[in-house]
Amino acid sequence: MPTPPQAGTAPQATDNPARSTASAPDFDSAYFRRALSQFATGVTVITGHSGLAATGGPAFVGVTASSFNSVSLDPPLVLWSLATKANSLPVFRDGSHYVINVLSAAQVDLCKRFSTLHGDRFAGLDYQISEHGLPVLHEALAWFECHNRSRYDEGDHVIFVGEVERCGIHDAAGAPLVFQAGQFGTLQPLGGN
Repeated sequence: MPTPPQAGTAPQATDNPARSTASAPDFDSAYFRRALSQFATGVTVITGHSGLAATGGPAFVGVTASSFNSVSLDPPLVLWSLATKANSLPVFRDGSHYVINVLSAAQVDLCKRFSTLHGDRFAGLDYQISEHGLPVLHEALAWFECHNRSRYDEGDHVIFVGEVERCGIHDAAGAPLVFQAGQFGTLQPLGGN
């Protein structure tokens, strides 16, 4: 386990900031995952389509992701990432558009459905179809329909940058779904803001 810096001491500049490679980490992957889990994130479901299903209709795909973040207001850009081993990676990498659905605290079941269920994850779900024929999940807090602007292979994930073409807000959807330290929760406002 790494030793944290001493309180009240400034870190020593020992490396050249222009260095082209990083030093080897002083932690293992389990410790890194535990440290990352301390950061509370919202939860999203990213939806896309992979052509036609056997029934002749669109074959939708969807994945749970907590890596969503804003990038730019002008142009409107957002990002998210997907593991390189994900079965749906070719769909999102090669597709022109996708929808990012921000889940509410009442949608924990949707989060689990899109992270664990095999087969048709959209069976029996309420959703609308976007301008580009993609599912917008019913009662998501917000949604963003994105042009698949750019992709970056980094480590064991691909970072997707989407240019938002359309978005919407569901004002009556309630509190956000939050994931932190391996558990789901929601936000409680702090007094005195």
